[in-house]
Amino acid sequence: MTDNTKNKPTKWQQEHKKNTAKLGLWTTIWVLTMALTNFGPRFLWDNNQTLTIIAVLLNFALGLKMVLVNIQHIKGLDEMQQRIQLNAMGITLGLSLIVGLTYSNLDVVNLINFHAEISHLVIFMGLTYLTATYIGTRNYQ
Repeated sequence: MTDNTKNKPTKWQQEHKKNTAKLGLWTTIWVLTMALTNFGPRFLWDNNQTLTIIAVLLNFALGLKMVLVNIQHIKGLDEMQQRIQLNAMGITLGLSLIVGLTYSNLDVVNLINFHAEISHLVIFMGLTYLTATYIGTRNYQ
């Protein structure tokens, strides 16, 4: 007798896949509105202030939606995965605060020959989060 239920995803696995896809969708939408907000005034609507304000507000609102979907995604994880995410987010927050303020101070007191840009901090945050998540996952396996 063959057991087809072994190959069938559980309800939790189906829900996890759905939550992950939803998070991916809303993150993509938010990133696209970020690009629209940054490039639209220059390339699409000739610096029209009203359209720029609408784009900024749309990006902000969709960013909030993305955060809510991320919360839903985290709530759908099992306890171990939630712990990994919490640790990765805590490490990212702490290091980003310390590194970001130090980086800003280096610019303010002219110890670096370039301006401290927020994009540099965002890249640092992303790499820190990915690294912390990878290490956390590896440590729990």
